[in-house]
Amino acid sequence: MTAETYTITELAQEFGITTRTIRFYEDHGLLRPGREGRNRVYDKRDRVRLKLTLRGKRLGLSLTEIRELLDIYDAAHDEGAQLSQFLVALRLRREALEQQREDIDATIDEIQAFEAQCRQLLERQEARKPSARSGRTRATTAPRAPAKPRKLTLT
Repeated sequence: MTAETYTITELAQEFGITTRTIRFYEDHGLLRPGREGRNRVYDKRDRVRLKLTLRGKRLGLSLTEIRELLDIYDAAHDEGAQLSQFLVALRLRREALEQQREDIDATIDEIQAFEAQCRQLLERQEARKPSARSGRTRATTAPRAPAKPRKLTLT
């Protein structure tokens, strides 16, 4: 291959991906290699499109969003339209990630509350157990009748 074209193996090695990944992107219209016999031949444009595709995936963009950006890239005579669309896609992705972060923080807070509640219930259970030596409970109050087993309820 010349310096202006690349094999699927060369691109896979350069970007640290599999040839199957490249074929997957082809199937989704993100890459359009030429053919020399049965071999795929990628040019500079395909290499740039692959690089942009991988960057878009790293940013969390969908294949549809990436394809739209690449189509603008192909059609645009200047970069203004592409940059504007890219800004919109980035803003939407950032907002989605911020919402996910809020959801994760709320879930972590709930988990911490449940952990604290479980620890308290375990401590109460331990306090009611009779000590091994005296047969008396560890609590300082008078012994009570055995309690019925309780169902664990987390609130």
